[in-house]
Amino acid sequence: MKDMQENANIVANFLKGLANPHRLLILCELATGEKNVSELIDATSMAQTSMSQHLSKLKEENIVVFRREHRTLFYSIDNDAVLKIMDVLYHEFCEKGDDK
Repeated sequence: MKDMQENANIVANFLKGLANPHRLLILCELATGEKNVSELIDATSMAQTSMSQHLSKLKEENIVVFRREHRTLFYSIDNDAVLKIMDVLYHEFCEKGDDK
């Protein structure tokens, strides 16, 4: 039972990292593949400073990683659990053109 309680705390903290509308928008975009910061800003209409803060939080939580190509940063999801969760969330809520 103690292991379940510890795991429940870990999962709750993990989900707190995802439970933000701005971060979910970013992750919905990244669910389709790697994107650079400009693409994420265009897709989400977030201000650059806000985008930077949310990407920092996602990096801090080991949810996304980035690679640098010259002056451009490209982000992608680098967490198997998040990829699985975002697959479900993407198909249920993010896909464009659905009839919900």
